[in-house]
Amino acid sequence: MSENERESLSYAQAGVDVDKGNALVESIKPLVRATARPGADSDIGGFGGIFDLKAAGYEDPLLVAANDGVGTKVKIAIETGIHDTVGIDLVAMCVNDLIVQGAEPLLFLDYYATAALELDVAKAVVAGIAEGCKRAGCALIGGETAEMPGLYAKGDYDLAGFSVGAVERGKLLPASNVGTGDKLVAIGSSGVHSNGFSLVRRIVEREGLKWDAASPFGGDEPLGRVLLTPTHIYVKPLLAALKAHAPIKALAHITGGGLTENLPRVLPKGCDAEIELERINPKPVFGWLAEAGNVGMEEMLRTFNCGVGMVAVVPGSDAEDVAAALRTAGEDAYVLGSLVDNDGGAARVRYKGTLGLKASA
Repeated sequence: MSENERESLSYAQAGVDVDKGNALVESIKPLVRATARPGADSDIGGFGGIFDLKAAGYEDPLLVAANDGVGTKVKIAIETGIHDTVGIDLVAMCVNDLIVQGAEPLLFLDYYATAALELDVAKAVVAGIAEGCKRAGCALIGGETAEMPGLYAKGDYDLAGFSVGAVERGKLLPASNVGTGDKLVAIGSSGVHSNGFSLVRRIVEREGLKWDAASPFGGDEPLGRVLLTPTHIYVKPLLAALKAHAPIKALAHITGGGLTENLPRVLPKGCDAEIELERINPKPVFGWLAEAGNVGMEEMLRTFNCGVGMVAVVPGSDAEDVAAALRTAGEDAYVLGSLVDNDGGAARVRYKGTLGLKASA
């Protein structure tokens, strides 16, 4: 066959459908516009998104940026066909990392990569992202959709998120006066959130369970749907508390590494956290994971949030008031423990008592 007789190839024949991509952008524009806020009109289609800090009311702000993904929780969404919640997780994992520094999330951008674009799936994912942005009060100002045949298997996709927030100079957390005698106020999680799912999936596989099976730890919904419960977004109640001058010195987002590895990130040298485990009331999913996976207590506490999604460090005399205010705002908040002098050991988080893990409600 001569050069002139070769078949003429197109990008679509190589597996990338530009027309579908354009159709997706048009279909999600109403979802994106619904996230508009002061500083951003949330119009998409240009080469970059714009945010006006002055219009958002800031005078001398510091910008705080974060990015994250959803991890292998996405695999459960793909295998169950439930795509409308992982977008909320994506936003949550980023904006919760901003609020712990005292920053208000302002804008969000997403990256969606797949083998071949499926419009209904992609739109459901973006709908979740838009919902997460509304829960966080930030604007979805842009993103990227990438078709990469040969890199991803058919039907697979992955997500990444990028968020920027702002905090007035002088209000950045953690504060410099965190120290011994401060109390820890826990705020409950909605479930497993978005960490530890490689272990979760391994346990489910070993138990021989299907995603549409009845949940082995109770409830009316199937296992897959329960495990896809989205990560709780803590932004609005915490931002309201900070604006009301609640005496919050530091915040820790309890993600991968659990309490064991995340609390030390906001503690000064010479200061440890002492946790009273009996005060935590973990959801049954954690008890089931521990029992079915024969996962030890130490491993549970350094892999999962075990029921605590966020921890606030506050002065000892204000702890009960701060917890009560957060409960009034709808959060499951309670005093979890205290900050104590470092005892010279390597462990920055010390646990007292036993975590009450139960596999059923």
